[in-house]
Amino acid sequence: MISTAAPNQDVLLFGPFRLAASERLLTRDGVPVELGARAFEILLALVSTPNEVVSKNDLLSRVWSGVTVEESSLRVHVASLRKALGDGRDGARYITTLAGRGYCFVAPVSRVSSTSNRVSAVDSVGLSPHANLPSRLSRIVGRANDIAKLSGDLIDSRLVTIVGAGGVGKTTVAIAVAHQLEDAFGGSVLFVDFGMLSDPALVSTAVASTLGRSVQSDDATPSLIAFLKSRRVLLILDTCEHLVETVAPLVARIIESAPQVHILATSREALRVEGEHVYRLDALACPPDSQGLTAEAISEFPAMQLFVERAIASGASLELSNAEVPIVADICRKLDGVALAIELAARRVESHGLQQTAALLDEQLTRLWQGSRTAPPRQKTLQATLDWSYGLLSDIERSVLRRLAVFVGHFTLDAALDVVTIETLDRSTVLGAIDGLVAKSILATRPIGAMMRYRLLDATRAYALDIRVDDSDAVELATRHAMYYQRWLEQTGAQWPTYSTGAQRAPYFAALNNVRAALNWCFGGNGRIDIGVRLAAAAAPVFLAVSLLTEGCRWSERAIGALDDATRGGAEEMRLQAVLGVAMMFTRGNDEAARVALDRSLAIAEGIGDAPEQMQVLNLLHTFHHRTGDFRAALHYARSSLSVAKIIATPAALGLAHCLVGSALHHTGDLGGARAVLETALQSGPSQRPTSTIYIDYAHYNYAGIALARTLWLQGHPVQAMELANRSVKEASSMAHPVAVSRALVWAVSVFLWAGDLESADANADALISHAESQAMGPYLAVGRAYKAMLAIRLGDARAGVENLQQCLKELRATRYELMTATFNISHIQGLAALGRFNEALALIEETARRLESSGNLFYMPELLRVKGSVLLAMPQRQVNDAEICFTQSLEFSRRQGARAWELRTATDLAALLAAQGRPDSARRLLQPVFERFDEGLETADLKAAGHLLAGL
Repeated sequence: MISTAAPNQDVLLFGPFRLAASERLLTRDGVPVELGARAFEILLALVSTPNEVVSKNDLLSRVWSGVTVEESSLRVHVASLRKALGDGRDGARYITTLAGRGYCFVAPVSRVSSTSNRVSAVDSVGLSPHANLPSRLSRIVGRANDIAKLSGDLIDSRLVTIVGAGGVGKTTVAIAVAHQLEDAFGGSVLFVDFGMLSDPALVSTAVASTLGRSVQSDDATPSLIAFLKSRRVLLILDTCEHLVETVAPLVARIIESAPQVHILATSREALRVEGEHVYRLDALACPPDSQGLTAEAISEFPAMQLFVERAIASGASLELSNAEVPIVADICRKLDGVALAIELAARRVESHGLQQTAALLDEQLTRLWQGSRTAPPRQKTLQATLDWSYGLLSDIERSVLRRLAVFVGHFTLDAALDVVTIETLDRSTVLGAIDGLVAKSILATRPIGAMMRYRLLDATRAYALDIRVDDSDAVELATRHAMYYQRWLEQTGAQWPTYSTGAQRAPYFAALNNVRAALNWCFGGNGRIDIGVRLAAAAAPVFLAVSLLTEGCRWSERAIGALDDATRGGAEEMRLQAVLGVAMMFTRGNDEAARVALDRSLAIAEGIGDAPEQMQVLNLLHTFHHRTGDFRAALHYARSSLSVAKIIATPAALGLAHCLVGSALHHTGDLGGARAVLETALQSGPSQRPTSTIYIDYAHYNYAGIALARTLWLQGHPVQAMELANRSVKEASSMAHPVAVSRALVWAVSVFLWAGDLESADANADALISHAESQAMGPYLAVGRAYKAMLAIRLGDARAGVENLQQCLKELRATRYELMTATFNISHIQGLAALGRFNEALALIEETARRLESSGNLFYMPELLRVKGSVLLAMPQRQVNDAEICFTQSLEFSRRQGARAWELRTATDLAALLAAQGRPDSARRLLQPVFERFDEGLETADLKAAGHLLAGL
């Protein structure tokens, strides 16, 4: 039902409109807007409950009470109301339609009471409205919510200070609020610009003269207070930061002595007086640094919207393609969403073009770009704004600011105190200076997790870095910075893999920019390589833990190349080689360089007797050989890991080792052994971690689950297999770890394809492709596309399927990713046969059989033999006897492995052959006992085919 929470004495404000319910009057910028009675009632109902859906029935019952009308009448009046409001013009949005539900008022609404204890549009006796309020911008981007919130806060609190960094838009927002409330104050809104005033003694004089009062003494405060005592006025005091010691006591006296005066101040720091409500104005929202931004993102992020609008207004011909949108996004991020900086940069597009403007942002001359001719001097250039801010600081604050510029992005208070403190700047002095920099809006704050983070905006940091310091001081500061983050990583690195959600990882991600900066300095021309090696060894596993594989690879290679005789063969190299190996494996493929790195890491771990590290590297070597298709070697490393796990003797280590052994047994065709070991692995639980150092959080519980799903299908439990596959994909997705997600999707698709659930197979293949593209995982991307080709062959498009599958197999072999070669080859064979290319199909069968025998990947042999029999029967000259031999061999392999699923497929094909030869009894005796051993999944494709055949025998 429609809310009645808006009493008739309230005045509702939105955009340039004022809605007075008791007067049944809507005005726009003070000018009445003509509305019919029913349109007015509709508007009142919607505005009274903003951001809530009002149903069509509620509106009809309110507006046409007791009268039956068609819904079309409501639509006509809503359309006329939208026209009167200008809904949709110049980006303004007021009323939205929710199909099948009703209407919703979506613009910000503030409420002003017209009762005597709150300011409203009343007569300001003795004070004529003054016309000194600057014009409101025709369009203000991204500040509608701020303006609406400030309007309400100012009515309620009487004293509000907008605090924010230089150029963020404090004055623009304050002027917009003043215009919003102009009617509510009967036009008595006065704007005082302190930006041009340098003498504190003239503060009260400036306010008095703006009010039109004659000043006849050195102190204008008493007469000013006396004048304001009985008047209702809104004062806008702009740019108070440089005069704050004088402005603050004056404001306090006005608020105390003149109860109907409201004050809106703008300042880099709060006034800190009784009754002040501080409103911190943040920078405009910028898009994240991510791929896939399109032109639609411009309307979603105010910073980009402002840039584009100002560029076009300055004469630039700017029609953005999806390729250019990331350039605009990067410009806005570099400028931290600061409105002034964005406007200054946007003005350059007309003369320099978009790409050159972006390139110039890294050069100092951008600080001298000219802004609007009508802007205050402090805002004509970015340099002037920064100079103004710097001039407000004490000498100690300036010194601390220069040292804080060593940090990139967010940093904690602990980091600042540890890095910045020196003999001449003790911790208490630094702490006080940081408080001052925060208060003056030089240092931005943001809570991440349970701890406050600090940050210098990029323009401010660049300005601070230009302040000349002694070279030795600069080296000492960079050294302290690098050593702090080395210690921090050593203390926290082991915890990183345990954080699976974005919220948990956010506090740690915030510090990685400083780690990168420290690494760049350490390995640069004047850096400390010895610290860099230790920092890289601490950082590389962390980069992997948060899925930054390419960075882990880059810094490991850099540090390994910098090792000397003193550091070679130690714990640092052991970790660096392990990270290098695994990062190369997942991003570049399974080439020899990855194996050499892993072998070197294992040799060092064995040499120094580090069992946990041995466990981790054996895990990686098992994975390497598993991916290359050498399952005998994979089983060897899996069993070696079990031996080491028994020494470590923790449930998690044993769980991981059992997982590796079970996976290897699965591929060598020992399904019974694989199931027993995988079920043992699952008993360790999902939250256990095998060792303190995790190079790739393999989430062995999830790995064991998806491997068990495949095993269950092969053993004849299709329903359990599909349920476990679905659950494993969901578990991996919740961990938000790229390798775990990729692996789960790879194996899940195989289960769904085997079971004939092509819809689930297709959806998971699409998810795998999307995931692999976003994470730059080339081999997994080729696997996903190969699965799509398999689906095409299954669905009858053999030509396209074979062509795409051949290309994917070529890519996989180039990276030595042979894990899926057998299953892709079998599908390739079926596609070739469907196209009548039987000689190619038979040649590929022989090649695949040789590969399976040499690699130990025997569990695919029954299916390969079955497919060979089918190809022999499909040839123009059917080779019935040879086909029957193939089917018989397939049955023998299936039974030896305990692979009832393969056995059912082959028994169905052989029974069909026997029936075609006029031997239905033999066909039934073969197929019926195999079919009857299945107690679930009767609706799956293979069981339905077998059941249909039996019914016809």
